[in-house]
Amino acid sequence: MLTRLLLAGVFALAAVAAHAQSIPVDPRNTDMTDALPDPEPHSDVATAQSGVASYYGPRLTANGEEFDPSKMTAAHRTLPFGTMVKVTNLRNGRSVTVRINDRGPFVGKRVIDLTPAAAEALGFDGLAPVEISRPQ
Repeated sequence: MLTRLLLAGVFALAAVAAHAQSIPVDPRNTDMTDALPDPEPHSDVATAQSGVASYYGPRLTANGEEFDPSKMTAAHRTLPFGTMVKVTNLRNGRSVTVRINDRGPFVGKRVIDLTPAAAEALGFDGLAPVEISRPQ
């Protein structure tokens, strides 16, 4: 019985590996966002995007920068690194301009992760409804 289970596990792993090899992956995309669904049907800031914002903490960012909680930067699933976006807190009307330097958020319906400095400037601690648009 144990032999059958082990063989079944080996065949299952082989099937998963074969399927993974058939998924097209852009070798230039080192942050593995190919497999993630786009949270909205657009990938630029030509149109506004609304959703939930959160803030996150220390680590190395997806573009290789050292995370700096005092900078006005953010993580977005699809916008190119270096993109500047205006984030507006829909509860109080405060806005900040941040630079995209990381990937995420990968939780629920959140559309952007902000540094603590950006979240503080927007006047929230935790989560907030926001709109993301092109800075003017």
